[in-house]
Amino acid sequence: MPTQLLPTRLLNHLFAHQVNGLLSLLHVTPVSARSPITNAVAMELLVFMVLLAYFVVVRLSLSVEKPNGLQHLAELLNEGVHEQSEAIIGHGYERFTSFLTVLFLFILLCNLVGLIPGLESPTANPSVPLGFAVVVFLYYHFHGIRVNKGAYIKQFLGPVWWLYWLLFPIEVISHFARILSLTVRLYANIFAGDLLTMAFFSLVPIGVPLVFLGLHLGVAIVQAYVFAVLGAIYLGLAVAQEH
Repeated sequence: MPTQLLPTRLLNHLFAHQVNGLLSLLHVTPVSARSPITNAVAMELLVFMVLLAYFVVVRLSLSVEKPNGLQHLAELLNEGVHEQSEAIIGHGYERFTSFLTVLFLFILLCNLVGLIPGLESPTANPSVPLGFAVVVFLYYHFHGIRVNKGAYIKQFLGPVWWLYWLLFPIEVISHFARILSLTVRLYANIFAGDLLTMAFFSLVPIGVPLVFLGLHLGVAIVQAYVFAVLGAIYLGLAVAQEH
């Protein structure tokens, strides 16, 4: 069993019995009944609590006359996501900016939490990026069907009726390949960054690892941005009216 981080041990100590009960209802057997909560889940819960606290503090401290630093940061982020969403999705983009904002922030903090000593990036575990990818996949298909109804399904068939039998499976496979692409891109980059940083910290604990920490920071930001932009692109294609 992997070494448990301090937050993971604490959560298992407090909630292992309840989690085991929930898993038994779902007919899922954990690897260890004493420690059903993994490091990845514990880190995601930590990120969730940090984001929840951030949103609450920003909401309670909103001010027109004297905006604080957190409000400036929230406004800058909101403006950036709005501009990107409008450019990529187009008409009706406002409906999706909240989802894309939360997606970007959650992935970004999951990527960055591994820079804190004693913690690790949950996105370095393949199941976490897979979860993000599945959520994006279901989300854009849901809104594609909501906006275009039956016309959305027709896009999988192509323009020529006698090629429906060939194009339909190709289109279906290409959409499922998006899940694999999103998962592998995020997981591979964050895992490699974590591994490289830990390797250099173990070899040269002073000085040199700071360079790789900076690189890891850059990769974490870029990968969160790329994931959110790809999600916006898939949404834009799904809700476009020219199907």
